[in-house]
Amino acid sequence: MSLHESPQYAHIPSIVYARWADPARWLRTRNRVRSGPGLWETGRVKSTRHAPRVIAVVGPTAAGKSDLGVALAHRLGGEVVNADSMQLYRGMDIGTAKLTPAEREGVPHRLLDIWDVTEAASVAEYQRLARAEIDRLLAEGRTPVLVGGSGLYVRGAIDALEFPGTDPAVRARLEAELAADGPGALHARLAAADPAAAGAILPGNGRRIVRALEVIEITGRPFTANLPGHESVYDTVQIGVDVARPELDARIASRVDRMWDQGLVAEVRALEAAGLREGRTASRALGYQQVLAFLAGECTEDEARAETVRATKRFARRQDSWFRRDPRVHWLSGAADGRRELPGQALTLVERAVTA
Repeated sequence: MSLHESPQYAHIPSIVYARWADPARWLRTRNRVRSGPGLWETGRVKSTRHAPRVIAVVGPTAAGKSDLGVALAHRLGGEVVNADSMQLYRGMDIGTAKLTPAEREGVPHRLLDIWDVTEAASVAEYQRLARAEIDRLLAEGRTPVLVGGSGLYVRGAIDALEFPGTDPAVRARLEAELAADGPGALHARLAAADPAAAGAILPGNGRRIVRALEVIEITGRPFTANLPGHESVYDTVQIGVDVARPELDARIASRVDRMWDQGLVAEVRALEAAGLREGRTASRALGYQQVLAFLAGECTEDEARAETVRATKRFARRQDSWFRRDPRVHWLSGAADGRRELPGQALTLVERAVTA
């Protein structure tokens, strides 16, 4: 009897199990499965009778969130709603590790490729779009599976979170100071006014520093004070994918190697022609920022590659810290030696939450 035939794993669809536990088997069978009737048409995948309102799969980059999201959507008859801020951009595929259409295994993925690289990201706009998708799925009786590591975007989608307005005069003045003095000076000012916000925002991220200082000036309160307590607007089960730091660091290094092998430099060069360098948000994305520096002659390609690894590791630590502060997140191991158990453990957690 195979492992998948054992009672412990019988509730996981075979194609989902194969991808997690036996990648070689999954690759051999993927095309054959797709050439026949779809999984939904055959009835081999059925929704859990009582599904939670929303599932959120969160955690640091390279932990395995995307694959788990696909597995859960398969089992629950749901759709994936993207909560990765950089996967919202069209053409930013390799550097964001965006799943290819084939890797999505027939599961609809929403809020991918909706913005041009010249557009500035807006959490408030994302909140509107994400909630529209969640509400649509709930109205259809399907389970929204929110997947991503952008903490504020996740909270914007599922929590009672309101975003202060903007003041054009204040914004213009702060942006002029940013251009004149650089982000370091403004970050020091933010650290004095709101240490928690400064700790969460990179010293080089001028756009976010300006926004935090703008909110402080408009509201008269620390930027972080505008983030409410953990009050959800949907019944949500949040699943965090936990990978020990040494293993996660190794995965990040391997992922960056794959990105370069898959043509990240060519992707960035094409996006540069489409205005990436002028994009206030997209140009700051990990990997893209470093390759842009290489293309501008500011560093060598090897230096850009090494800095991408270092910056991604730092970013993963900040992501982990963000989600660890939320007591509602249920953490499950995404370690390689327990990879085959993760989908089943997540489903058990979901079913337990629904019947509690």
